[in-house]
Amino acid sequence: MRRSLGLARLGWGRVHPNPMVGAVVLAGEEPVGEGWHREWGGAHAEPAALAAAGARARGATLVVTLMPCSHQGKQPPCTEAIIGAGISEVIAATEDPNPDAAGGADRLRAAGIRVSAGLLECEARRQNAAFFHRHTESRRPWVALKLATSLDHRIADRSGNSRWISGPDAREFVHRLRAGFAAIGVGGRTALRDDPALTVRGPIVPRVPPVRVLFEGAEPLPPTLAALGRGAIVVTSPTRWRATSIRLAPAGTRVVAAGALDQALLLLRDLGIDSLLIEGGGRLAGALLAAELVDRYYQIQSPLWLGREGRPASGQLASGELEAAHRWDVVERRPLGADTLLVLDRVACSPGW
Repeated sequence: MRRSLGLARLGWGRVHPNPMVGAVVLAGEEPVGEGWHREWGGAHAEPAALAAAGARARGATLVVTLMPCSHQGKQPPCTEAIIGAGISEVIAATEDPNPDAAGGADRLRAAGIRVSAGLLECEARRQNAAFFHRHTESRRPWVALKLATSLDHRIADRSGNSRWISGPDAREFVHRLRAGFAAIGVGGRTALRDDPALTVRGPIVPRVPPVRVLFEGAEPLPPTLAALGRGAIVVTSPTRWRATSIRLAPAGTRVVAAGALDQALLLLRDLGIDSLLIEGGGRLAGALLAAELVDRYYQIQSPLWLGREGRPASGQLASGELEAAHRWDVVERRPLGADTLLVLDRVACSPGW
């Protein structure tokens, strides 16, 4: 199953809005075929693995990260390929939350195939967290926050300079990360200070480039910013909407008004954005955290100190008592060159959730 999860990850940035799925065919304990969902609209993981296994799939076990689908979409039902190949057992990491794909387990059992689910379920659901969120809590996008910080949790020095806190390995990781999101967002101060392009520049070319989202603050955003223009969205207050629209709409930027962050996220979801990666700044990060609107946090910590006059990573987050502090669930820790990646989920995983 861990091999299947690794294969599934290869679809990052290419299969949305479908989930990433990987599969391995086992003849006894020997892997005889493997596959993954490579491209939206293309072959699913199960038929790809079965094709690789060929005749050795008969009587074998299929280990797959998501329960096989039983509906006709852009591809035929995976259940029929499994039945036709003569598979004797299917072991899935987790059930599919998409109601259109439901019924796969029942169809396989009716054909005499043994079916079970739950092996490494947490890992599988974390891997497709935005997909599960869309089918269970779809009123707002799944929100991830990424911050590159110093050891003392600062995102810029006292003059506001943040380039570069993290090293080249970490920056390459960020471009890979961006490729799997529907949108990338920043706060107004970060947009004015750093003028980020909010594009994906790395080895993964996303099938659909992420939408660029800017949250305008007290200072107006000029139309010359790199991230603005056709395909970009600016979220501003209702009182500033008219002036911001006059300034930015002629170049193709879409301007929407929201009185609060939760309302802004609902508007973005209505515009088709189901996953959003926020990359700063500190005030926007703190406000999202305070409102419990962040589902996953990617912290890239670099081995340096910026001191008390450095810009805090979560400026709007109020202090509280230790006993009441929420403890996040650790998903991953690993080095990125000289930096360290820490990935946290706000809600802890529990099998069967």
